[in-house]
Amino acid sequence: MEVNAARALAGARTCFVGIGLPSTAANLARRTVNPDLVLVYESGTIGSKPTQLPLSIGDGELADTADSVVSVPEMFNYWLQGGRIDVGFLGAAQVDRFANINTTVVDRGPDKPEGRLPGAGGAPEIAANCGQVLMVLRHSRRNFVGKLDFVTTLGHGTGPHDRAALGLPGAGPTAVITDLGVLRPDPDTAELVLTELHPGVTVEQVREATGWELKEAARLGVTAPPTDAELAALRALKAAEPAPAGTRTAARTPRKEA
Repeated sequence: MEVNAARALAGARTCFVGIGLPSTAANLARRTVNPDLVLVYESGTIGSKPTQLPLSIGDGELADTADSVVSVPEMFNYWLQGGRIDVGFLGAAQVDRFANINTTVVDRGPDKPEGRLPGAGGAPEIAANCGQVLMVLRHSRRNFVGKLDFVTTLGHGTGPHDRAALGLPGAGPTAVITDLGVLRPDPDTAELVLTELHPGVTVEQVREATGWELKEAARLGVTAPPTDAELAALRALKAAEPAPAGTRTAARTPRKEA
């Protein structure tokens, strides 16, 4: 899953990175298919090159290794809303058939309190303004639901014209990469359809793990297995230990005012 998510960033210039699986994929992409990829994090770091996976958007490693650090208002007002980010990479707790996202609250059933999640963060702005959005998450009926418990972030709304009607400049979600395969929005309906399976996975497995009647593409592909080099890079990334406090070398260059 992480390898295929990293491959999806081949050719991208800039990526607005979410924490968790998206961060793993984006950092793996820099080590494999796209060494020139500029990683941008919500905390204001541009061009971060972390030596290990960051624990959060506030991880000091992101600032220590960044080309530039800007204020959060500038990050959103100038870089993100200004259309200067190619790809937004997001995770989710729940996704529906139109790639709308819930990261706010889930219904835990009768007589149980709502399950509170981390919330929106910058995801609504990322999904609205990046050139395109990629998503990565594990595939289960718990995550891929017929109806979201809460709409945190708009994907394609209820169909192909909702984004345009709302004046959203970005293309929205273009691929959802899971541990079973890849889903993409149908160009006519904007509904997610299965376009690729990972090796050894069946269509029935994916349908069973999806909370709606999932359709498949007319020509269903199979993703290429991870190469030895990709697996080695991923394992090294996950195994990397944080540098001792006070020993990191700042990689920043003086910021140029835009």
